[in-house]
Amino acid sequence: MYEKIPTADMTDTEWLALRKTGIGGSDAGAVCGLNPYSSPVKVFYDKTCSEIEELDNEAVRQGHDLEDYVAQRFMEATGLKVRRSNYMYRSTEYPFMIADVDRLVVGENAGLECKTASAYNADKWKDGEIPLHYVMQCYHYMAVTGKRTWYIAAVILGQKFVYRKLVWNDELVAGLVDLEKDFWENHVAAGVMPAPDGSDICSEVLNSYFRSERKGSSIRLTGFDDRLDRREEILEQIEELQKEQKSIEQEIKLYMKDNEYAVSDSYRVSWSSVKTTRLDTTGIKEEQPEIYSNYAKQTVSRRFQIKAA
Repeated sequence: MYEKIPTADMTDTEWLALRKTGIGGSDAGAVCGLNPYSSPVKVFYDKTCSEIEELDNEAVRQGHDLEDYVAQRFMEATGLKVRRSNYMYRSTEYPFMIADVDRLVVGENAGLECKTASAYNADKWKDGEIPLHYVMQCYHYMAVTGKRTWYIAAVILGQKFVYRKLVWNDELVAGLVDLEKDFWENHVAAGVMPAPDGSDICSEVLNSYFRSERKGSSIRLTGFDDRLDRREEILEQIEELQKEQKSIEQEIKLYMKDNEYAVSDSYRVSWSSVKTTRLDTTGIKEEQPEIYSNYAKQTVSRRFQIKAA
């Protein structure tokens, strides 16, 4: 069962604030650790910070504007009819689970998720495949609405249109609900950040949380010596592997000599001249200090360093 929250007359700010009150479909893949563009730490930050992030970039704009087109192509391809919902759905059994669906299928206990994908990601849709974080998004919607089928349709920009059908899976839905329940209760509601996962997104979140330091403050570093020892081992391995990488590249350069390209059945290697132009900021600062001062932009960030005691 679920409650329906009307969204047709909501402002973008109101809608974004509502999304903070639960885990949505686009959050599900990240909570599961399957979204290459997000992470559990990012979802935790989005739900717990007071800021409301207005997403306004070209990818978001195109995805929104092309949603109608994807829905139309789906109807043409399947003969099914779809309609807008204009509601946010919230599970009554698990109130932390919310769903803002793209379309509902008329006359069928089903919904539709509309996607646009870059041609660079076309391989992720080949042979009936679906990116895993989108799979979890669809099952999240099924879990909230109780619908037994969810379609997902995608336009691969400049290439093709595809659609897939997902059906209810008791084990998968139960596992997803348990995972989201654990995340919400033990992290979001408890105010406990999930463990770092090594992603760039996680680093961005940590930098957002702890933008500045208390000058001169210090704490005792306890329980990390083994982890730091492992870090040193990793750095040594990286250095060795990078040296091996450079050696391979140098062998190929020696083989190519003054040829720009080298081609095999598996690889195409290029060794081309590239012209770059850099601004001599040191010279400008010395010879034109007023101009340098007018255009210099200062940024502040925290530098993380580790040294042996």
